[in-house]
Amino acid sequence: MSGQQTADEHDVSAGPARTRVPDGDTSPQGAPARASRRAVAIVAGVVLLLITVLASLRFGSVATDWPTVIRSLTMRDVVPGELTDQEIIVRDLRLPRTLLGVGVGVALALAGALMQAVTRNPLADPGILGVNAGAALAIIMAISFLGLSAPTSYVWFGLAGAAVAAMIVYGLGSGGRGTMTPVKVTLAGAVLAALLSSFTSAILLLDERSLDQFRFWMVGSIAGRDMSVVSAVAPFMLTGLILALAVAPAVNVLVLGDDVARSLGQRVVLIRVVVAAAVVLLAGSAVAAAGPIAFMGLAVPHIVRLVAGPDYRWILVYSLLYAPVLLLGADILGRYLISPNELEVGVATALVGAPLFVALARRRRLAAT
Repeated sequence: MSGQQTADEHDVSAGPARTRVPDGDTSPQGAPARASRRAVAIVAGVVLLLITVLASLRFGSVATDWPTVIRSLTMRDVVPGELTDQEIIVRDLRLPRTLLGVGVGVALALAGALMQAVTRNPLADPGILGVNAGAALAIIMAISFLGLSAPTSYVWFGLAGAAVAAMIVYGLGSGGRGTMTPVKVTLAGAVLAALLSSFTSAILLLDERSLDQFRFWMVGSIAGRDMSVVSAVAPFMLTGLILALAVAPAVNVLVLGDDVARSLGQRVVLIRVVVAAAVVLLAGSAVAAAGPIAFMGLAVPHIVRLVAGPDYRWILVYSLLYAPVLLLGADILGRYLISPNELEVGVATALVGAPLFVALARRRRLAAT
């Protein structure tokens, strides 16, 4: 075969022996440039993440300076009454908000990337498994029937609702004739999401007192959450993160098609089950804690592909760094757009993510012509 093969060449016409996995440009000539680009992107991601974390701790409606931020984070034995108002704001409000923002951004981006891979649908996001609709129904039931009011109290209901909805979607996608396919899962998710959303609307119509509290969760927010919420969802997010990174090499093969993956010795059903578990843990915990936040699971994987290429091992690594940068950046922006009030991060990410996604889509369309 003449000419240098690129990362997007997958010659499957001659059977399994000639199938190439999308691991990027594997030629010796391209290795140094590829390694250099990845190193620069990782260093840039770490720097940007550090900057946005520090900015999230400092900037807001109440002015604080860097010495106050550093002192608030380094205090160990805190005596009640000795902290200033600014130190209390940093420790008790902005620190949990920032940590939750990092976790939610990572979780939604990784879940979105995995869903786009296994469904082979570039517009897929965690909501395709009914995660958002399941969490919403469980939370409105907890608020309306059990009288729960604090995010700490109903985060468990949101996580359970997301998990049950995902299991139902996979059950429906696996039923009937034939095996489970991306199309079946997508259709099952759309049907279940519509059904659960109708139940949620019915409960809200019957109990209007729950509407104000529910819509604060539904718009997507990381404000008003304390460290108990962070500690509640952190184990689920970490477990989902480990599963996602572990299954990434197998996902690289799965995107070539189920038949090709089987011919290369991959256990397709097991891969899909592990991916589903990772998505439920990641997206379920994120949605339960912060509500459905737009564009994170959809836009971030596409943005990092500009550097990572088609290799999902690197797509997940870059998403791990750049997703919280986007979410925290949008959150910081939302603190000032309608000052002295704040714009919830779910709205801010839509304002930031939508133009980025449109620009990316336009760039790819122009490149294809």
